[in-house]
Amino acid sequence: MRRPFIAGNWKLHKTTAEAVALVEALDSGLTDVADRDIVVAPVFTALTSAASVLSDSNIALAAQNCYPENQGAFTGEVSPALLKDAGCRYVIVGHSERRQLFGETDAFINRKVRAVLDTGMTVILCIGETLEEREGDKTFEVLERQVREGLQDIGAAAMDGVVIAYEPVWAIGTGKTASDAQAQQAHDFIRRLIADLFDKQVAERVRIVYGGSVKPGNVDGLLRQPDIDGALVGGASLKAEDFMRIVRFEAG
Repeated sequence: MRRPFIAGNWKLHKTTAEAVALVEALDSGLTDVADRDIVVAPVFTALTSAASVLSDSNIALAAQNCYPENQGAFTGEVSPALLKDAGCRYVIVGHSERRQLFGETDAFINRKVRAVLDTGMTVILCIGETLEEREGDKTFEVLERQVREGLQDIGAAAMDGVVIAYEPVWAIGTGKTASDAQAQQAHDFIRRLIADLFDKQVAERVRIVYGGSVKPGNVDGLLRQPDIDGALVGGASLKAEDFMRIVRFEAG
């Protein structure tokens, strides 16, 4: 059985004080949850303060992005080594907003994947199609390219440090959500692709989570699907009550 994985991506929200208040609420409200991984991803400036609150917690810390070099003349960037030093155990890479707004390519994202894995942290690799690509029947073509190129030169053993997040771009921040069946179809395709790239054992171990407008009202149905192992939550992760309900999903 794959261990469920629930992560909250706060995006560009929360001051340090607000972030501390939120992680304190989550920490106190989720202390009894031991059968799933819980992760939060605040903004860079709040990471060390959040890490202090979560030092003895069952909630782990993630960064929302990184630069694929550990040091050098890269003004304004943050390296995997610095993120690990700040208390992170996970790094999100390839989020649709990085691809769409900042022009990040699959090759550049692959550099980030390898850099994060080199530090011993776990990478959350985001993939997903736009509305135009879905309507053009290119969903699987896009997913295959993003998986193949994103995992280029990654060995089978290193896949234990990879979580894949399928986030249909058309369902992020739009109020739309892929149906349970649509999400399962994409997750099944990704798992079969991982089996082709590596082997069946790797495909059975890797966690593939859904990241398109997950909310308290739809999480149970999504997590009942056999190939959906968790969620990468956006807006709903900014409210303690909503995120805690998602963490406590009922897939039985």
